[in-house]
Amino acid sequence: MIKKISYLFIVLFSLVNTNIFAQNNFMILKLTYGDVEIELYPEKAPNHVKRFKELANSGKYDGVVFHRVIEGFMAQTGDVKFGNSNNSDFNLSLAGTGGSDLPNLKAEFTDIPHTRGVISAARSANPDSANSQFFICFDSAPHLDRQYSAFGKVVKGMEFVDMIKKGDPNSGAVSNPDKIISLRSK
Repeated sequence: MIKKISYLFIVLFSLVNTNIFAQNNFMILKLTYGDVEIELYPEKAPNHVKRFKELANSGKYDGVVFHRVIEGFMAQTGDVKFGNSNNSDFNLSLAGTGGSDLPNLKAEFTDIPHTRGVISAARSANPDSANSQFFICFDSAPHLDRQYSAFGKVVKGMEFVDMIKKGDPNSGAVSNPDKIISLRSK
């Protein structure tokens, strides 16, 4: 009888632990239009996932604008220095040039294709310059594959991402941009 109870306890503990671990890889991005659920891929880009979760769960992304949004391509956000409309450093003309106080990340190019809903790290021309900024693909962008560190994907609520205010067709610059209300682990 004790063996059966012990076995049952181990099975139940394993199931609960697995569920908690799985949920830690899901995020909720709250937008004006609705909630977006994101699945993260720590096995593919562990450092990018860790940074994303760290900044999100500490509230650094709350109030950050979507400063560059190009119809049919992607919506870029995540500049926690100049793009956070809740901070005194907020400067829309500089949004997209800043990051966090943390060091830049080394590239983690993956086999994840840049298809609709994929979340990937924004960076400068230097592949190892990603910091806090990221983008969400509106459509497939195969020219970005293995050039940018993809680390997650929208699994619910892509229709709300589609509603993000678009910017200039050439530069993507957005006047009066939409912003992240909050971004947290599920």
